[in-house]
Amino acid sequence: MRCFILALALLCAFSMPALAGDPLKPDPQKTPGATDPHVTQATLSKTVCRRDPKTGRIAAYTGKVRNVDEATKKRIFGTYGIPWSRHSDFEVDHLVSLELGGSNDDKNLWPESYKTSPLNARIKDALEDRLHALVCAGKLRLGNAQFAIRTDWIAAYREYIGPLPK
Repeated sequence: MRCFILALALLCAFSMPALAGDPLKPDPQKTPGATDPHVTQATLSKTVCRRDPKTGRIAAYTGKVRNVDEATKKRIFGTYGIPWSRHSDFEVDHLVSLELGGSNDDKNLWPESYKTSPLNARIKDALEDRLHALVCAGKLRLGNAQFAIRTDWIAAYREYIGPLPK
């Protein structure tokens, strides 16, 4: 009986991070957000809002600056106490997205769940796309978009997209 109780106690102790739930928002102490100093309101047309001269469409920017290797991802998981064995349930996300001038700095990265419902990485991606479109259309200043997503992406979703999905 003692072995059963000890095994149960150990199982509970090692399962606590999973039982506590996946973070819907990054911990501001671990991930306060960080931006690329080269992306400013004045440089939008050369960076995140640069248009392809042939198509007139906004050219891909994030692929040129995305640089988060596996070692960094593992470090971010460790910072949040999430076992690397669960990495397929998450994306290491940029709090301030690259398309809004976010940085690859650890201060801007956190493990965002694909599994939580209704809020998850895919829902935040929709907000990132909306803010990017507003910034590039001149309807929202870059700094305001960065501040909104950095301080509370869920509130920003409500403000710029509407009610949260159910």
